[in-house]
Amino acid sequence: MQLANSTILITGGTSGIGLEFLKQLHRQGAAKIIITGRDPSKLEQIKQQFPHIRILQSDVSNTKEIEQLYNQVTREFPALNIIINNAGIMRNLNLQDTSMDLDTLVQEIDINLSGSIRMVHQFLPHLKKQPAAAIVNISSGLAFIPFPLSPVYSAAKAGIHAYTQVLRLQLKNTVVKVFEVAPPSTETPLQNAFSNIQTSLTNMPVDKMVTAAIQGIMKDQPEILPGMTKTLRLMGRLAPRFFLNLINRTVEKATRKSK
Repeated sequence: MQLANSTILITGGTSGIGLEFLKQLHRQGAAKIIITGRDPSKLEQIKQQFPHIRILQSDVSNTKEIEQLYNQVTREFPALNIIINNAGIMRNLNLQDTSMDLDTLVQEIDINLSGSIRMVHQFLPHLKKQPAAAIVNISSGLAFIPFPLSPVYSAAKAGIHAYTQVLRLQLKNTVVKVFEVAPPSTETPLQNAFSNIQTSLTNMPVDKMVTAAIQGIMKDQPEILPGMTKTLRLMGRLAPRFFLNLINRTVEKATRKSK
């Protein structure tokens, strides 16, 4: 997939993986980059650092905002040909905590999974009209082995993995290429919820992760598994229960030490 001269929309582009995509895609020669986010102050801060980009406030969990985003982006950037579905949240959740209301409990589904599905559904007709186009869905190594402290996040990313596989099959006879990037544990703000827990898992620097992702996209590699993700996928295939229990014991031990 050629990235030079492309027009690219990145959801969740104000920090972490999304922000790093912005930096590196600019160096790759993308013609136009649009980033979205829920926090207008963060968007303005990014705009000050990168005045060449377009910023648009939008929440992928809100259907009407996605419709408005589509109308505005396709009007201003008719050459839009790549979307990167990166927006996401990750939380430490105890499923025995019944004090959480149901809407709060499923936020990671609404944003991480349903948000990407909404974006694809809304933008797909436009992408199919382009000479060349791509959808990049950000899943996670946790799609293959769930993380015991993040049950809903893990479920959402497993959903993205399955959805992307089928989306790729259904679009195989179109101009739209479908990529899945499954990061391992990465040095991003998503990890802040677990900052008091030190485990044996090593975070991959975000710049190296995104570099691997971009190289995979440019080589038309449909499934991009940087760092430890290949190992997680293998573990999930060979002995998923064994490795999940092993990770759980490691996390429990680290949690006890942090108290």
